[in-house]
Amino acid sequence: MNDYRYYFAPLEGITTWVYRQTHAQVYRPLDKYFIPFIEPHEKRDFKKKELKEILPEHNEGICAVPQILTKQADGFIKVARALQKLGYQEVNLNLGCPSRTVTSKCKGSGFLALPEELKHFLEEIYGALDLKISIKTRIGKEDPEEFHKLLEIYNQFPLEELIIHPRTQTDYYNHTPRLSCYEEAIKKSKNPLCYNGDLFTASKIQEFQQRFPEERCLMLGRGLILNPGLLCDGTKQQFEQFHDTLIQRYLEEGLEENNVLFKMKELWFYQIHLFKGAERYGKKIKKVRGLTEYREVVREVLLECGIQTH
Repeated sequence: MNDYRYYFAPLEGITTWVYRQTHAQVYRPLDKYFIPFIEPHEKRDFKKKELKEILPEHNEGICAVPQILTKQADGFIKVARALQKLGYQEVNLNLGCPSRTVTSKCKGSGFLALPEELKHFLEEIYGALDLKISIKTRIGKEDPEEFHKLLEIYNQFPLEELIIHPRTQTDYYNHTPRLSCYEEAIKKSKNPLCYNGDLFTASKIQEFQQRFPEERCLMLGRGLILNPGLLCDGTKQQFEQFHDTLIQRYLEEGLEENNVLFKMKELWFYQIHLFKGAERYGKKIKKVRGLTEYREVVREVLLECGIQTH
């Protein structure tokens, strides 16, 4: 796997700067970590929470790429320029978020339903900015056939990369990724490609790489949350170090214990599937009310359950 490039997908509320730095420290740093999306604001550049995520000192030692979510070109340009002043050389346009609260405003993958507006948007931002712009996209709003037109539009611009999650917005995370659309992109795209979608295990990654041996760039999201050591055969000891360091750093950052507990429970929605026979502990983790009780249940998981091998 060493000759591939691997990216960590952004998951709002999960892949925080604390999470990204801890992952890079305990496991090997990935080629890029994408920062969960930022939306333009009328009266200021960034909210306090957003600023924490993009501060250069919080992303030191890793290649971090901020992601912007908007359908307004002037807003994108404003945020991109502010990020450029902080030292970022690449920004990513989010055309992939399937959340209905986002897509109902024609943002994220909702923007894909307006191809002519999207084309005009890209003309404006590429005409105004002198930094690298990558795009993370789905293949359409409702119908995979929309992807033909979208790919024609993307081909008219010098994208740093086109990251494709081959589902429509209405697919959400259901059904299987439509790999025929990715095959079309391989044949027709004028821009470098990166694949994203359902690569949850080492065997799934290998299966994809065997099917598309010419593709050398993969973005992983939920698979890495489930198993942060997915790309380096992570051990139980590494997982424990990662887990404990994450808690300690959140506490040092000033988060209250209840907020730290919420964040860790959110991770276990995914992580419980890493351990053999751990389902009963998943229910116990949901019910714990404090960090001390939580740590005791996690200790049981680590003592009693082995890591799943795939």
